[in-house]
Amino acid sequence: MTESELIKPSDAARLLGISYPTLKQWIYHGKVRTVRTPGGHHRVPRAELDKYLHRAGEKPGPDRRRNYRRVSGRNQLIGRVVQVRIEGLMAQVKLSIGGQEITSIITADAARELNLKPGERAAALIKSTEVMILRV
Repeated sequence: MTESELIKPSDAARLLGISYPTLKQWIYHGKVRTVRTPGGHHRVPRAELDKYLHRAGEKPGPDRRRNYRRVSGRNQLIGRVVQVRIEGLMAQVKLSIGGQEITSIITADAARELNLKPGERAAALIKSTEVMILRV
C-alpha cells in the first residue's frame, strides 16, 4: 500500500462529513480498519472510506435525501473518483463505489466543467441505461 492511499483520520473525517471524534470511535470499535504508522498513529486506507461515502453528511430521518441533487433520477451512487481520462470531445470517468468501479462516458466539456480529480467525491446518476456524473 503506497503512502498516497493512506489518509490521516482528521482528513478522512472531513471527507466523510463527520466529526473527528466520531471517526476515532469508529476506529476504536473496529468499524473502520486502519494501518498504524511506526509512531503508532492511525492512517485510514482510501478504499476503506468507499463503503461510507454514500452516507457522507447524512442524518437519519426524512431529511436523508437532502444531499441529493434536485433531479428526477433517484439512483444516485456516491463514490470516489478513481480516474478521469479526457480525449478529444469525450471523457471517461471511473468512480469507486463500495469497492466496485463504475465507468461513465461524458463530454470533455462536462468533465472540465465539473473539474473532477482523482480522490474527490462524486455521484453517478443512473437513469435507465445511462450513467451521468455530478460533483458532490
